Amino acid sequence: MTGILLSATIGETLDASMLGFDMAIYRVFGAIQNDILTMIAKMFTSLGDEMFVIPMAILGLILCLFKRSRKYGASLVIAIAIGTIITNLVLKPMVLRVRPYNTLQGDADYWLWYTTAGMLSESDYSFPSGHTTGAFEIAFSMMLCFAADKRKKLAAMCPILALLVGCSRIYLMVHYPTDVLGGMLAGIFAGVVGYFAAKLICKLFAKHEKLDNTVDVERIVKKGIPTRTFALLVTAFCVVVFAVSCGKSVTEGGEEAIRCAYNEEYDCQNEARVNSDKYPPIDGKCYCKIHWKQLTGADNAEDAAENSADAPAGDEAEETAALDPAA
Repeated sequence: MTGILLSATIGETLDASMLGFDMAIYRVFGAIQNDILTMIAKMFTSLGDEMFVIPMAILGLILCLFKRSRKYGASLVIAIAIGTIITNLVLKPMVLRVRPYNTLQGDADYWLWYTTAGMLSESDYSFPSGHTTGAFEIAFSMMLCFAADKRKKLAAMCPILALLVGCSRIYLMVHYPTDVLGGMLAGIFAGVVGYFAAKLICKLFAKHEKLDNTVDVERIVKKGIPTRTFALLVTAFCVVVFAVSCGKSVTEGGEEAIRCAYNEEYDCQNEARVNSDKYPPIDGKCYCKIHWKQLTGADNAEDAAENSADAPAGDEAEETAALDPAA
């Protein structure tokens, strides 16, 4: 038994040790499913999608160019950068937890809940929830900014919206509840660090008045923007980005979605990479990026082509094998 545990990935260990807890939470969300709540869940889940988070990072960079909003902009950019590194570059590749719609295919209750919720799919690993991390890193960095400026109502709204994003990931059955908890912790950490790092940056700018005034669009063009107009422009940008991201979330998934062709240990329900130059079809079949990498042993098409070019071919391969006693 010990040998099996040692050979398992962290994700497989999480599956085995937290299954009871995860299924108990799933039952609560499965019991309340209906068409209206499913549509609402898809709307909220879009607040953590990359189509929302990436434009928020761009907005943050723009806000950094204005002295009045530099704290908000720097908080956003730093929080999103930290959250992305923790979730996508460290934890997901380290934990290697497979999505629940792949590992729980034999559970009739779960499969009913998953299909009822619209059969959404992703193309990467499950822990932690990237959508939840994205929502919480933005929410907590902004909550602290709003609280510092005595905007209590806006500050209170931020964590509530982030929590609804996390709940939507469970409701839609694309993440284990423990994935969402992991995303919450990663997002909160990123948001808090982002805020305090931004405060430090703003203090450094304030100590150097020339630099502080140089990096200020309003001062450079010698034309100030009324506070209400500035707020309306930022709000309009956020609304447009949310509308685009929401449109994607409410239309994706379903039985007609193109799924990964992998069907060995399980029938992979991950989103297949279709018409992708980075992850092209293998023998005419489309795979998710996880199984594409497993099958090719490369991170992208360029690496796969390079590996293929480096491999000896034909008579050269036979000659190499004959000269190598270990071959």
